[in-house]
Amino acid sequence: MDLLLATRNSGKLREMSALLRDLPLSPVSLADRGILVDIPETGNSFSANARLKAEGYCRLSGLTTMADDSGLEVDALNGEPGVRSARWAGEGASDSDRVALLLERLRGVPREQRGARFRCVIAIATPDGRTFTTEGILPGLIAEAPRGSYGFGYDPVLLLPDLGLTVAELSPDHKNRISHRARAILAARPILAALACETMGEAGRV
Repeated sequence: MDLLLATRNSGKLREMSALLRDLPLSPVSLADRGILVDIPETGNSFSANARLKAEGYCRLSGLTTMADDSGLEVDALNGEPGVRSARWAGEGASDSDRVALLLERLRGVPREQRGARFRCVIAIATPDGRTFTTEGILPGLIAEAPRGSYGFGYDPVLLLPDLGLTVAELSPDHKNRISHRARAILAARPILAALACETMGEAGRV
């Protein structure tokens, strides 16, 4: 079954493809399909945005489509940056700009008040009008300074206390086992496997 991965983020594409590689799926990117349209993320939750993208790109492509919306929630900032994680520092801001803004906003905040989590919602939309969602959460603390060279986004500042490492200090394989996106995709795998079986069954009846 062809599965459209509805993201232009190369890091997410790599992670999603790796987490799905043993399923009977053929991952397809927006670039592969020549889709240049951007679906606006106008929802007020990760779930709403993931559904908007999955359903919108499903209509454009005619393919079963998987999209995610994910971000960082920081307790001391009342859940910010949240659904605005990618846009929090303004249009055109880099990952390092966003990390710098976050650390500035948390300057002087003690460790016990630096609780945070990555949250990811996966939405899967099918051409026959069904949409499924799953969620994954990776809790941690915001570090005092960026550490690590793996990953992307806010990975260098989410510290995992049990490991003593930031997400950016995890190898890609390790991250793919425990990340918020990995947890959401793990929950989505049975759904995707069932959809792939449906598709193979329909092909066999043709």
